[in-house]
Amino acid sequence: MTATTTAPIAATPVQARSAPSTRLRAWATRAPLLPALVFMIAVTQLPFVATLVISFFDWNALYPKARHFTGLDNYRQVLTDADLRHSVWTTVLLTVTVVLVSLVLGLLLALLLDRRFRGRGVVRTLLIAPFLVVPVAAALLWKHVLYNPEYGLFNGLLHYVGGPQPDWISRTPLMAVEASLVWQWTPFMMLILLAGLQSRDHQQIEAARVDGASDWQIFRHLTLPHLRRYLELGALLGSIYIVQNFDAVFTITSGGLGTANLPYTVYQSFYQAHENGLASAAGVLVVIGSIVIATFALRVVSSLFREEVSRA
Repeated sequence: MTATTTAPIAATPVQARSAPSTRLRAWATRAPLLPALVFMIAVTQLPFVATLVISFFDWNALYPKARHFTGLDNYRQVLTDADLRHSVWTTVLLTVTVVLVSLVLGLLLALLLDRRFRGRGVVRTLLIAPFLVVPVAAALLWKHVLYNPEYGLFNGLLHYVGGPQPDWISRTPLMAVEASLVWQWTPFMMLILLAGLQSRDHQQIEAARVDGASDWQIFRHLTLPHLRRYLELGALLGSIYIVQNFDAVFTITSGGLGTANLPYTVYQSFYQAHENGLASAAGVLVVIGSIVIATFALRVVSSLFREEVSRA
């Protein structure tokens, strides 16, 4: 018995011509995206690379000829300096407080708007409005219209009832910043959680009601587990933006009275102390923290998409 071998079949001229044409069509479909890709790299990635390089240098803008390579000394100073450590702690405290309070208030408002009542569309529009206000304008609104001890709304209301006239920003500076951010970010959390509420299986809820389940039992055992992914998504997205918040701290307190967070400290190091290397190191740490949070956010988003696809 003899073994037979088959010679490889040579590609036909038609197949040989179709391979380059397929590659050309693929490049032709990608070509319109190249300008946007180049623009994105030039605007976002190149400045970050430059910031990363500068972070390894002792570089004061007032003495440019004295700059020299220091390795990780700037990062070590950011993590060991008392003022910088305090700004990191303030950033964490500000972010956790704003995210948690915004989630709780957003959940309550979402539960309200999930019910049918007359004027629901108008109420929804009014509740969304704070999120659409420019951040600097929102901070100025809280600083001058609400917090001002002489003509602010809060002290005006207290004056009518014979209450005290406190200087809100001086007495509770960090809470003043947190309140303005909670007011602005609660609508964002409400929208995410309202989308989660409207994606529930209403047949399952009706079956629970038929079985005699109360509203609290339905919320605890059906609604809250269903909203877990949406709560995680709101917390992660809110954390990404609030960690980087600069407007409220700069506008309301100018970083004083223990309210300087890490972005404001970067501003102080760069524009006031002219320490380019130290400011770049702090900025890189902010970016790394944001990337870590964003990674978890993307995972939550992808899991939500998979759940919706499997449900469909």
